[in-house]
Amino acid sequence: MIPASFDYVRAASVSEALSLLGEYGDDAKILAGGHSLLPLMKLRLASPSVLIDVGKIRELSYIRDEGDHVAVGALTRHCEVENSELLQADVPLVAHVAGVIGDPQVRHRGTIGGSIAHGDPASDLPAAVLALGATMVISGPSGSREVLAQEFFRDFLETAIGPDELLTEIRIPKSHGAGWSYQKFTLRAQDWAIVGVAAVGAQAGGGIALVNMASTPVRASAVEQAVAAGTRASEASRTASEGLEPPSDLNASAAYRRHLAGVLVRRALEEVDARNDS
Repeated sequence: MIPASFDYVRAASVSEALSLLGEYGDDAKILAGGHSLLPLMKLRLASPSVLIDVGKIRELSYIRDEGDHVAVGALTRHCEVENSELLQADVPLVAHVAGVIGDPQVRHRGTIGGSIAHGDPASDLPAAVLALGATMVISGPSGSREVLAQEFFRDFLETAIGPDELLTEIRIPKSHGAGWSYQKFTLRAQDWAIVGVAAVGAQAGGGIALVNMASTPVRASAVEQAVAAGTRASEASRTASEGLEPPSDLNASAAYRRHLAGVLVRRALEEVDARNDS
């Protein structure tokens, strides 16, 4: 389908982008790589009257060592995240997950900030930053504020970013050598995950997050508690879907997703343990 008509403006800086958001209000949408927004526009599920292109704001493209965490600019491309030696060494889960997103075209155009700001529960990176306990830096007319990943994802495709705000940075705690795993099941290699699991060992907080198991990216709290109490992976994984309401769609029923979540969580926990022991 063809999107509804819209106006297009390009911002040269964060301050200009914020000014444009203030000028156009709820009628505007931010355009970065376009791989999340444009498909919605083609399906007429989103019809902004103005697109504010932030793709050329180079000040938001970086990966920096900040001591206890790695700071990643929101406009850093997936391919840059995947190939970052700093992330591969200190936050390998994020580097790996960036490398299994879509296809090379998506990874060379899509941005980490765009993926996270979109808040799609079927997306890969939101689960990774959720498992790691990352912090989102959001800039607005009153300055910057920090929001924990667990408080960032509010509802289906809804995040803590206000209509006059912009996600500018993701701060990811270093993993300190903890084991990690990312498991996902797809019908085809480039598809959204039917279910996915991001997990890290205790040295990195022991977070476990699920893909496509709720209306938002979500932590598997029952599994985290079981593992922290010393429960074996085979037993802990049985609580993977506890308290969750996974969707039913053309790809899978809710019951199938519950079963699959248990299988993938067990695999993830076993891989985390294997990496901890190596």
